Amino acid sequence: MSHAIAFDTLSSMKRLKDAGFSQEQAEVQTRIIAELVDERLATKQDLKELELRMAAELAPLKWGTAVTITGILALILKTFFPH
Repeated sequence: MSHAIAFDTLSSMKRLKDAGFSQEQAEVQTRIIAELVDERLATKQDLKELELRMAAELAPLKWGTAVTITGILALILKTFFPH
């Protein structure tokens, strides 16, 4: 992924400690969450880039499908409505 997502580790640790976690537990839990956010979550920009790449890759398939359907329709018309 190309862009970082902001994750407030200090606030996370404070909230965990306020909820009864020890300092060590809060640190470990916050580190795990921060790693997941950094490595696994997509930003809006990541999704937009993915959408653009998919659209570019699918465009030829759309044209291929249109040509195929046109050919099938022409074959059906020729078969059932000969000149």
